[in-house]
Amino acid sequence: MMARLILPCKGSGLSNTCLLLQATCRVNSVGHSVKNISCYRQFLNLEVTCQRNYRFPYPSLPRAKQIGRRLISSVATETSPKQVEESKMDTPKEIFLKDYKLPDYYFDTVDLKFSLGEEKTIVCSKITVVPRVEGCSSPLVLDGQDLKLVSIKVNSKELKEDDFHLDLRHLTLPSPPSGKFTLEIVTEICPQKNTSLEGLYKSSGNFCTQCEAEGFRKITFYQDRPDIMAKYTCRIEAVKSLYPVLLSNGNLIEQGDLEDGRHYAFWEDPFKKPCYLFALVAGQLESRDDIFITRSGRKVSLRIWTPAQDLPKTVHAMYSLKAAMKWDEDVFGLEYDLDLFNIVAVPDFNMGAMENKSLNIFNSKLVLASPETATDADYAAILGVIGHEYFHNWTGNRVTCRDWFQLSLKEGLTVFRDQEFSSDMGSRAVKRISDVSKLRNYQFPQDAGPMAHPVRPHSYIKVWNHLLCLGTFFL
Repeated sequence: MMARLILPCKGSGLSNTCLLLQATCRVNSVGHSVKNISCYRQFLNLEVTCQRNYRFPYPSLPRAKQIGRRLISSVATETSPKQVEESKMDTPKEIFLKDYKLPDYYFDTVDLKFSLGEEKTIVCSKITVVPRVEGCSSPLVLDGQDLKLVSIKVNSKELKEDDFHLDLRHLTLPSPPSGKFTLEIVTEICPQKNTSLEGLYKSSGNFCTQCEAEGFRKITFYQDRPDIMAKYTCRIEAVKSLYPVLLSNGNLIEQGDLEDGRHYAFWEDPFKKPCYLFALVAGQLESRDDIFITRSGRKVSLRIWTPAQDLPKTVHAMYSLKAAMKWDEDVFGLEYDLDLFNIVAVPDFNMGAMENKSLNIFNSKLVLASPETATDADYAAILGVIGHEYFHNWTGNRVTCRDWFQLSLKEGLTVFRDQEFSSDMGSRAVKRISDVSKLRNYQFPQDAGPMAHPVRPHSYIKVWNHLLCLGTFFL
């Protein structure tokens, strides 16, 4: 995670320049919550060097680009209209809590088809669109970033360029049909060139996704907000020798071979979810398999997927998953609601872990452990994090946010649940001391520093930079 501190320089001839001090910090994911943004504590070390005129932009990187562009153009040449338009598009938009309003359109079903390739990936989406108010004539605005639009159809009729508006951030239908209709969009993306680790990207030979908070817009055009919930299906096609494992949310309905050495897998999630919980993984992975019998007698298949060499290190992770499933039934009466639960552990994952519905994705260090190298703290951390992401199945997935201002609700409640789980599995007193120690060492200094803000702020510019810097330490 990168942060920039912008300090105006003083001195002769330097009044129009800026000094960029760059602080690089790493998220320490060890602990009960994988979304602990404790890296911001490094800002406190910079505070002593700042003068009164410092400011902390959110997010800093796009704004730094914008400042650099503005300074160069003011000295070298006159800004062209195209550059002005790009500058406006790059400028972060501040989102205010008071501005929330219900969407004009809801999505009922979303059918996705991915054709994974070495140079590019084709994504086809078919969406059933329902107006919130019958007869609504408002424009339908879809979010999109780093996408190449191939085609767009409404009710199977291909639209002409005059029928929609496309810019760097949105695809807008000015006059959609007044009632229920289907929207088909084909986009082209390049996961191999996606270094943001958001959306669909390829790393270490595997395709992987990260869509929370706003990564789905890098996959296809969509209303990328948590109050748009739909039922998803996902068909994945890829070269079988390169990507023998094809995973997505829900239950595996069908799989088989295709021509030219390709194969496919078709997944269906019967429960509505927001797009930030969509997940896809494709690659050369092997699984540790087990079975969990729910209290109602249903059999759930459990699989933990890793590169082959890491499979022996997943024993404790499987124990932790089964313990979490039983504990949630015994304590909260919450039974797992699908036939399959997958965990994928990959080395290149920037979130630590993510609670995608039925397909949790983890950074390998939060899943793998062996008696030769792991400490008691490592085992405790894996237990807590596996439990945390599983508990999100209800507190965060089935019951989710209205908007990102409510992020602390799903995270706070789930942190409480994983703290209780870890306390019951070990020593409640030791767990309590550990949690309070983290609060004193990380959360309290942050709350006393320049990054402090309410748990639910009045506005934000970047979801993770602004909302999650409060951490997820809750008593």
